[in-house]
Amino acid sequence: MNHPQSFKGACIVRVALPVPLRRLFDYRCAGEPPAPGARVRVPFGSGQRVGLAVEVTNSTALAPAQLKSITAILDESSLLDAELLATARWAANYWQGSLGDALFSALPAALRDGRSLPGRRVDGWQISSAGSTALNQGRAPRGATTALLTALAAGSLQADTARALPPAQRAALNRLRNLGWIEPLAEASTIDLAAHGGPPLTRAQQSALGMLLGQSNHFAVTLLEGVTGSGKTEVYLGRMREVLSRNRQVLMLVPEIGLVAQAAQRIQERLGVRVDILHSGLSDGLRLEAWLRARDGTARVLLGTRSAIFTPLPRGGLIVIDEEHDASYKQQDGFRYHARDLALKRAQAIDIPVLLGSATPSLESLHNVDRGRYAHVRLAERANARPPPRVELIDLRRIPARQGLSSPLIEALADTFAHGEQALVFRNRRGYAPVLTCAQCGWHADCPHCQRPLTWHRAVGRLECHLCARLEPAPSACPSCGSGALQPQGHGTERLEEALAERFPSVPLLRVDRETTRTRAAQSTLDVRLPNYGPALLVGTQMLAKGHDLPRLTLVAITSVDEGLYSVDFRAPERLAQLVVQVAGRAGRGERPGRVLLQTRHPDHPLLSRLLAGGYGALARELMEERRAAQLPPFAHHVLLRAESIREPSLFAFLDAARALLPSDTRITMAGPMPSPLPKRGLKWRGQLLLAASERGALHRMLSPWVQALEALPQARGVHWSVDVDPLDVN
Repeated sequence: MNHPQSFKGACIVRVALPVPLRRLFDYRCAGEPPAPGARVRVPFGSGQRVGLAVEVTNSTALAPAQLKSITAILDESSLLDAELLATARWAANYWQGSLGDALFSALPAALRDGRSLPGRRVDGWQISSAGSTALNQGRAPRGATTALLTALAAGSLQADTARALPPAQRAALNRLRNLGWIEPLAEASTIDLAAHGGPPLTRAQQSALGMLLGQSNHFAVTLLEGVTGSGKTEVYLGRMREVLSRNRQVLMLVPEIGLVAQAAQRIQERLGVRVDILHSGLSDGLRLEAWLRARDGTARVLLGTRSAIFTPLPRGGLIVIDEEHDASYKQQDGFRYHARDLALKRAQAIDIPVLLGSATPSLESLHNVDRGRYAHVRLAERANARPPPRVELIDLRRIPARQGLSSPLIEALADTFAHGEQALVFRNRRGYAPVLTCAQCGWHADCPHCQRPLTWHRAVGRLECHLCARLEPAPSACPSCGSGALQPQGHGTERLEEALAERFPSVPLLRVDRETTRTRAAQSTLDVRLPNYGPALLVGTQMLAKGHDLPRLTLVAITSVDEGLYSVDFRAPERLAQLVVQVAGRAGRGERPGRVLLQTRHPDHPLLSRLLAGGYGALARELMEERRAAQLPPFAHHVLLRAESIREPSLFAFLDAARALLPSDTRITMAGPMPSPLPKRGLKWRGQLLLAASERGALHRMLSPWVQALEALPQARGVHWSVDVDPLDVN
């Protein structure tokens, strides 16, 4: 074993690389070392990689012949401030990812490949709080530097004036900037309570906002629970207005790209402030521009999806997580962080409040309310004082459905359109039909690898496996018997679209699913593609369930709620209830009352009965007690080791060895090794090992040494594995 040894005349830089290995890499640096958080280019394997400097030391465990030198230092100073560096370290440790993956998640894509940091065009300069302190304490160097700092204390310096300064004063300006004693001139706030007032707040909204404004501006978490249509966004805006009035930054997350455009428009109209957007649908250049504006403090409101949680917040004042229950906030591959939970850690580090909003809060958040960790503010009624939509069950055991549509549903749609109103038909399955079968011999199209039915996408003439993404042409005749009697079984959004277009040819119809929203424009223009007046019909998947405000929509139909009633996943009842409530909540948000139709073959199922009788809140409490009795999250903490391999024996040899490495601890229980609920995807067999403990600390103390031991296992060769801390999905 190599022991740490010192090197004279050179320092050792520990570098984080965006690779799955959970360790840092040592490199020699002969000259001035890079600042922690600066990018460096280093030799790695047979090529070169861009990494981030993390530590500088004078010792390494590597032998001199193994130690390579840094090829280039790409940044003069750190790209990430101390808070982001520390938070990324915490996140990598908590979710058991590599520090390189965590740190590179905090960089925009345009900087991850080593491109130069572009210069920022600023409107001018103003003295920073550090500069004011230095000036008051007499620590500023004498001469032009002090004179310029004194002038900036009296007023800002515009960019045009700065460019015209004589050389000595320009040098002084650069010194002040490098010291952090000046900062880019903040955009003038155009917030005008009178000019951007919006609709008057209801009494409930005023009460909720008053409670939030009465809280401290230091770290605290508040759950804003409001029924769909109660006006949670108005409360967000009121809280954001106060934060912006103190010249602080607001970061708001939404679960889907499709929700960003509507949220940005409302914020800009109501607060009179530019909204900087960060999500994967933007070009690298636009995301970099928003990131740079956030980093230098000029961005006032930042709006984005999951990855935006890594945005720099030098003037952070508030983090808002809309639809906090949504599973989209959990990264499901690579570095498996949860944006909501990371938001809490960041807010604690910056010492600012967090506002979580939802009509259907996660059981984890409700549990934290019960424990006194979160404050709880409720909006129990719709803002327009209208009753919630009327919910009706359609029993498919007695009323047949053709192409997923029963006669009562067809009649309800016709009545809605006759009144000039709009409707939404929801089906959380894309494609034309989930099964293509032969009526003659019984053949059906299966994925040869996953052994699951292939979904028929009729419009493009192909079969697709929604597990491994395998594509193949749809046959014109049965491959088994040659018959032309191929028939679709079940229905997806594409089949619903066809059937409804045939039934209502004069009604504008818009399908919203992954196939129809692949482009950036399609993701962000749902609302403007609907007609302003008259009947219209939306058909789509869960993309339509999240936060869209469609005031002309009066009818919502869910063609089947049965898939979530008998799932092996203990979270399935919570998710189904959230989905039903969220989709139903799109109806009746305007002046006209709403109606919701649920098609099911199990109308007497206890979950549906409890949900319809008591609402989401009552069902959530019952589910909480069931979880408590079974010692499931949030009353226990889970870690899931997933593995997959082309060879099934190799897969379980690794999982058996992984279990054998676990220390004996009565506080930790194990389930497995066992096949995954989806035991095969593509060419790979899949298995898992579940760890559970009632104490988070007991589980996490053994994780790091266990994961390091897993990396060294001989049985790990040829096996792809990952550790998921606090998993949301057991598949």
